[in-house]
Formats: sequence, C-alpha cells, structure tokens
Amino acid sequence: MQLLTNQIKIMNFKINVLVLIGIVLIATSCEKKSNEVESAEPAVKAVWSASGRWDTWQNGGYTLYNNIWGSGYGPQSIWANSYSNWGVWANHPNGGGIKSYPNSERAVNKQLSALGSCTSSFNCTVPGGGSYNTAYDIWCDNYTYEIMLWMNWKGAVGPIAGSYNSSGQPVAEFTNVSVGGHTWNVYKGSNGANAVYSFLRTSQTTSGTVDIKAILNWIKGKNWFGNVTLSKVQLGWEITSSSGGMNFNMNSYSVSYN
Repeated sequence: MQLLTNQIKIMNFKINVLVLIGIVLIATSCEKKSNEVESAEPAVKAVWSASGRWDTWQNGGYTLYNNIWGSGYGPQSIWANSYSNWGVWANHPNGGGIKSYPNSERAVNKQLSALGSCTSSFNCTVPGGGSYNTAYDIWCDNYTYEIMLWMNWKGAVGPIAGSYNSSGQPVAEFTNVSVGGHTWNVYKGSNGANAVYSFLRTSQTTSGTVDIKAILNWIKGKNWFGNVTLSKVQLGWEITSSSGGMNFNMNSYSVSYN
C-alpha cells in the first residue's frame, strides 16, 4: 500500500513538472510574438495604404506621394484616410542624405498677381528621435523656384544656403523676419537644379496656419523672382533617418486659395 502511495506521488510530481514546462514554453512564445510585433511595421487601418517608392493616391483635389527618392533608404509605408489625415511609418538607416519626402500636394497654377489669397493649416505628430524636418515645399514656375517652410525639425538636418560659416553651418540671408503669420530665419541657395529659398521658424511648432501668398510677395519684394506662377503646395516630411521604425502622422491639413 505504501509503495502504491509513493508511485502516485511520483506521478503527480511528474505531471506538475510537465505543466510548468508547458506554461514556460507558452509564455516564451507569447513574449517572442510580442517582440516581433513591436519591431515590425505597425498595422494601421486606413482607406489607402502602400509601400512602393513612387506610390500615389488622389483624394479631394490633392495627391499623396510616398516619394522615397533618396539613396540608401529603408522600408517606408504610407497610409491615408483622406488628403488631410495621413501618415507614414519609416525605417530609414542612420546616415546623411535625405531618403524620402512623403507629402500631400495641392496644385494651384495661378500667377501671383492673380492670386487673391493662399493659406494653409496643419497639425501633425512627429517622433522624438531620428533626423527629419516637417516642411512645406512650394513650387513656382513649375520647378524653377522652390520655397521651403520648415515648421519643425530634429537631428542632423539643415537648409541649403548661399554661404556657410567656418563650422559648416548655413548662414541666413535675413533673420527674425515676420511674415505669413510666423517669424523666420531665411536662407537663399541652389541645389544645382533650381533656386531654393528656405524659411526656418525661429521657434518650432507642430501646428499652425501659414499665409503663403504673403511669403511669396515678400520674396518678390527682394527681387528674388518676379510675377511667378504658384504651381503647387506640398506638405510632408524630409526624412534623413528613422532607424528602428518611426511614425509620422498628419492629423489635419488643408490648402485654400482663390
């Protein structure tokens, strides 16, 4: 009888050990799956999504571009519920050079003298790491003149300029210029293909309204161009690096003109 009791105890012990091993294996598997989800591209429910370099989507008179145009890029996916509510997940490696400029664009195609008004509003959420800027890219006379409005930025990024100081930093043509509803430091240069006028806010923001016509008139007043045609207005992120995968979200955005 004592022998039978001992055998039963041994069997119960073995069963308990097997149960504990099973629990450990299940927990390990769940932890691994959880880690895989964190490191993978996040799932975003959206009306449209894509991951090709040149994928585009038209909505409400705007065109969205994934626009992975640089070299040495990593994976990037764009999603959108509308031209106003969209974003990207990007995992571009560390290193210099712009990898992409995902953006939402509205064509205008009106000469400055005939433009009654042109304003834009936005609200975005940006990551705490990486290297990038949130910027308007405004094109005049097709691709002859490029006006960039830097609203916020992070990391090793900077504007094109006509000159640089001994430390390699760009030198502004004008500082503390109040125009278009914001205060800027203004840089003038060329990328080799077109003139580039960059306006960097003196304090960064992730939301606001910009009077684009007022900025164009200010540039015209400096004789940097004449009675140009405002071809299109774009807003997005110039992403240099976002190692590990980062989210850039446009919560709202619009361009109005007449």
